[in-house]
Amino acid sequence: MNPTAMPTIETFQMLAWKWNVTAAKQLTADREPTGELDPENWAGMLHLIRIDHAHAATVDLAQPLIAAPIPDTGYLIIDGWHRIHKALTLETDRLPVIVLTAEEELACRIHGGERGQGWR
Repeated sequence: MNPTAMPTIETFQMLAWKWNVTAAKQLTADREPTGELDPENWAGMLHLIRIDHAHAATVDLAQPLIAAPIPDTGYLIIDGWHRIHKALTLETDRLPVIVLTAEEELACRIHGGERGQGWR
């Protein structure tokens, strides 16, 4: 391994908001799903997400999605869009989900909301 190489950090961005998905996965690694969601309810957003169809075919639908609470709005899936795509393709009606706490969401948020429009 190259000692000067930077570790890869997985991120998710929606408009002016961006999250460190690697950090979210670390925070939720030992946690059981907090609920389930119906992929059909999220199908309308798939046109906003770049889906790698070859990768989507290989994902594990048992792995929980990660949702971030968005202040004064609701929730947004920050990890699991390929699973949503696969679930819709297979007509799976439920996927497990872990919802971050407000504190965890803020710890994972790179920018957006009160973090402003800039990069940290």
